Amino acid sequence: MALTGRAALLAALGSLPVGIWEPSWAGILAVNAPLAVACACDFALAAPVRRLGLARSGDTSARLGEAADVTLTVTNPSGRLLRAHVRDAWPPSSWQPGTEVEASRHQLTVPAGERRRLNTRLRPTRRGDRQADRVTIRSYGPLRLFSRQGTHRAPWTVRVLPPFPSRKHLPSKLARLRELDGRTSVLTRGEGTEFDSLREYVPGDDTRSIDWRATARQTSVAVRTWRPERDRHILVVLDTGRTSAGRVGDAPRLDASMDAALLLAALASRAGDRVDLLAYDRRVRALVQGRTAKDLLPSLVNAMAPLEPELVETNARGLTATALRTAPRRSLIVLLTSLDAAPIEEGLLPVLPQLTQRHTVLLASVADPHIARMATARGNTDAVYEAAAAAQAQTERDRTAEQLRRHGVTVVDATPDDLAPALADAYLALKAAGRL
Repeated sequence: MALTGRAALLAALGSLPVGIWEPSWAGILAVNAPLAVACACDFALAAPVRRLGLARSGDTSARLGEAADVTLTVTNPSGRLLRAHVRDAWPPSSWQPGTEVEASRHQLTVPAGERRRLNTRLRPTRRGDRQADRVTIRSYGPLRLFSRQGTHRAPWTVRVLPPFPSRKHLPSKLARLRELDGRTSVLTRGEGTEFDSLREYVPGDDTRSIDWRATARQTSVAVRTWRPERDRHILVVLDTGRTSAGRVGDAPRLDASMDAALLLAALASRAGDRVDLLAYDRRVRALVQGRTAKDLLPSLVNAMAPLEPELVETNARGLTATALRTAPRRSLIVLLTSLDAAPIEEGLLPVLPQLTQRHTVLLASVADPHIARMATARGNTDAVYEAAAAAQAQTERDRTAEQLRRHGVTVVDATPDDLAPALADAYLALKAAGRL
């Protein structure tokens, strides 16, 4: 027999067994009353959400690629047991792809008047500041029939620092530095070297280093040894304009430039030189000055962490003027920028004499390894055209580098993996030649 509309509705709700008779209101109340009472009790026994206290602690910084642990402390001031699901929300770049749900959601039980800690492990995929978003808490009763839900703000910031993978090259560069620093004789003489000591002549020494006055006072031939001067000033200039946004591999060119700058700063500070940092495109994005050797690297990575490439053309005149103000005395200016022909010829070359007449200038640029692979491609028509395009691109870079060298600029052009050690070698070569 077909059910009436009301009987079908009640049957669908599970209030009454499906039957062939019309139910009475008394029967409906008799069946639903216990369920209603259970739901009301379950709702009443669910701990309130708005009164919960939330506080954070834990890591405030981490290198890119490393984990950061942030602890969320939940305090339950009510007289009821808190049974809850918690979602600790952070920006998407705070997690490895596909791990957000597992890492940000927690089960929590907090007795009345007590507190519990939840640990959220972040694995950021980008540099910069990652700020905690809302914390959503859903509180259940003992039967889990009803729940209360609320959202809280628990501010916290984790700064994701540059990874500095080139630090693995630091021991070998320091060994070379010790050779230049007077512990092994350096028989070179330039404006950036100072007298270190006298020692006895051995076959193979440069005869120009013989000290004839000292030789006359003793029975053996004495030679002078020189060492690079300390306390030289180095200004590292990061170009954060449009060209630094180009991706080489999995990262922007700016990231490779930062890595090279950090290795150079670590090496130069060990050599007793003073290192400052300027990041510029059309305005100053970061400036680090006057740091001691102990505080230099922490200050640099902290200043570099939030830097992002700006999609604007770098103002070469403004960059030059700012660099001259930042380094009023003779210094080594290390410019980390692109070797693309247009920005160099139209922007940097017209103002370059202002830098080179007062300072020693070293320009370092990130080369794309894909260009080298394209240049060796053969086998079909497309590969030959790619090889021709790569050869033309490399010829333009070589021509631009040669123009810079004619102005007295030392040029380093290397792939992201090789840029940092190549820049460190160029610095050591300048130091050994007494050009700082």
